[in-house]
Amino acid sequence: MMTGAILNPVNSSIIAVALAPIGAALGADASETAWLISALYLATSIGQPLAGRLVDMYGPRRLFLAGAALTGIAGVLGTLAPNLGVLVAARVILGFGTCAGYPAAMYLIRSEADRTGMKSPAGVLTALAVATQTIAVVGPTLGGLLIGLGGWRSTFAVNIPLAIACLVLGLLFLPAHRPAQGAPGQTASAQGASAQATAARTPGAPARTTGAPAARARIDAAGILLFTATLVSLLLFLMDTRLDRVWLLAVTVSAGAGFALRELRATDPFIDVRVFAGNVPLLATYARTLVAYTVSYAFIYGFTQWLEDGRSLSASAAGLVLLPTFAVGIVVSALTGRRAAMLGKLVVGAVVQLAACALLLVLGDHTAVWILVAVTALLGLPQGLISLANQNALYHQADPARMGASSGLLRTFMYLGAMVSSSATGAFFGRRATTAGLHGLAVFMLAAAAVLLVLTVADRSLAVPAARETADAGHAA
Repeated sequence: MMTGAILNPVNSSIIAVALAPIGAALGADASETAWLISALYLATSIGQPLAGRLVDMYGPRRLFLAGAALTGIAGVLGTLAPNLGVLVAARVILGFGTCAGYPAAMYLIRSEADRTGMKSPAGVLTALAVATQTIAVVGPTLGGLLIGLGGWRSTFAVNIPLAIACLVLGLLFLPAHRPAQGAPGQTASAQGASAQATAARTPGAPARTTGAPAARARIDAAGILLFTATLVSLLLFLMDTRLDRVWLLAVTVSAGAGFALRELRATDPFIDVRVFAGNVPLLATYARTLVAYTVSYAFIYGFTQWLEDGRSLSASAAGLVLLPTFAVGIVVSALTGRRAAMLGKLVVGAVVQLAACALLLVLGDHTAVWILVAVTALLGLPQGLISLANQNALYHQADPARMGASSGLLRTFMYLGAMVSSSATGAFFGRRATTAGLHGLAVFMLAAAAVLLVLTVADRSLAVPAARETADAGHAA
């Protein structure tokens, strides 16, 4: 599960330090190489909930293995690519191929929790949070080292052994049959009971009783197409926000409205909007994920670009400067992962994000490297706390019968935040990452971190699961 889950976050950030070498090698400017980022985000934002829904319907094994195979194909294609167009195609395939790992993992964890009676496998969830979100920060460091050893093509080639490892491990260890939770042939009443149990644990998360056994579920092709049209038009606008592209927002609204109407009428919808509309805590978790990762990816891409352009560091050196973020994030996740409290983690994470963004305002072209390292280390703390808390919140709030789709949507909102940050980075930097542009981006990041703090403090449901788990632990003792 961990090996498959790291594929998407690592590939989302490893390209950050490879854009300049790729542009130089293939004669492409910054606006063209930016498609290497956007292509994966577009594919992933659409593919995550789709892969999650298919995991809910057919179990994790098939989707996991198919995704691993696509990842390997993308690695080969990118390694041998003769031009930028083929590289973009490889990133699209990579985006879809790496979508199955996270929802498959969350589905299996939820299934095993139901089978064994464990209310919250905190240790496994902590490891998954590190594998899927905190590890994204190591992408630039890994990319810099790979470029130093074998050139920019090695950032694609690294997917080949990872894909082979996933195929071998998946064939050996993933259950060939669908786990009992939501399995084909499971009665509707059993699925409803599972949903009601989750609702009892988390106020505000409604029970959902499915109208038919999962074996009769059909793929909602119309819903998927409308969802795709909604996301593609929105992300295309965010990639290049100009007045002459406002029509894309009109397409987004129209497609989104059509999607909502379709899902309300569908007997087995791609995304059950009734459940999500009534589950305010889950919607709040998605909103927090969006703004938190707007800040995180603005740092990963914006700060990294500034290190190379404004501070004149090499790709390898820039990657190493970001290493403390990864290291601190892992340590923080390991130390706090088994604590059930979510509200405290999110509040501390948001406050530290505010402080770190404020520090970016004092950086300049000649700032000492040790100060840069200190800033990146500070940013590791919220990277560890926020990702873990939001994942745990989703685990408690989502309908078990839709755990795969709900987990996929969490990643969709994560990459929506990445696209917002990408648009902001382009707006503040233009063709070159200057110190003035970094300061403007820092103000934008401060605003996003402030929104995260407000959303966290306003969500009273965050304290409920922690309190209940503490009480349950006391009764068990």
